[in-house]
Amino acid sequence: MFVYIIRRLLQMIPVLLGVILVVFLIMQLVPGDPAVLLAGEGASAETVERIRHQLGLDQPLFMQYFQYVIDVVRGDFGISLRSNLPVFNEIMIRLPITIELAVASIFITIVLGMLAGIISATKQYTASDITIMIIALLGVSLPSFCLGLSLIYFFSVKMHLFPVAGWGTWKHVVLPAITLGASGAAIVARMTRSTMLDVIRQDYIRTAKAKGLKLRVIIYKHALKNALIPVITVVGLQFGVLLGGTVLVESVFAINGLGRLIVDAIRMRDLPMVQGGVLIASIIFVMVNLAVDVLYRNFNKRIELD
Repeated sequence: MFVYIIRRLLQMIPVLLGVILVVFLIMQLVPGDPAVLLAGEGASAETVERIRHQLGLDQPLFMQYFQYVIDVVRGDFGISLRSNLPVFNEIMIRLPITIELAVASIFITIVLGMLAGIISATKQYTASDITIMIIALLGVSLPSFCLGLSLIYFFSVKMHLFPVAGWGTWKHVVLPAITLGASGAAIVARMTRSTMLDVIRQDYIRTAKAKGLKLRVIIYKHALKNALIPVITVVGLQFGVLLGGTVLVESVFAINGLGRLIVDAIRMRDLPMVQGGVLIASIIFVMVNLAVDVLYRNFNKRIELD
């Protein structure tokens, strides 16, 4: 296990270098000059050129890229062109907010999704099964911003139960977490139902029923554990996406998370902030994938980590 983790961490290095390169090249295609944005529209050509030299924008692209990689290795993510503050510090201010929202959302995803999937699988083709699958289909199809605005209208504007926007108390977490967790719960419910149906048709489940074991014991002790592998994959990917920033929901609820920070940086052509934000999000996503692979082994000892 230790050797496998070390090998995966080493494999992460070229992935992150590729992410930095792709983001760097894409930002070069975005219209506008960061030096002009900093100097102002009425600035002289000499002022703009001096700022370009200070930022290193007058160097060849490959030199800018390699210099940035060297700085990242040293722990320096650069200075934000918009706020003139260290990029890493600004990201660390926003990241805890995104983590809180992601954890709350993934909790809703796991609890509602798995519970609905188990009920649907154990009561196949009944009214409960059909109802759950229709709701799951709606959850997958409904855009997150549409659900978020609907929740704001009913629970904030009409019923005054939760704040319309912002962050700070547990009440601010509820509506955004439900908005994000709903689509994930729908996906997990469909996946849980599918895998549970495959498992409960296996011979060892029939044997357990023939021995007279209670249905609850069969489902939660024997069937569920073997059905969790594909579900872990879905939950892990969903959690990685949430930690990377959820732009639409953060915009709808006016939450200053990582996703909104990256979008604002793209709008202002703040290259250091965009690169730093995407790099942090990529590291989180890769680490979540590694954790998912390790969980595979814990849930099924027959799985070999290659």
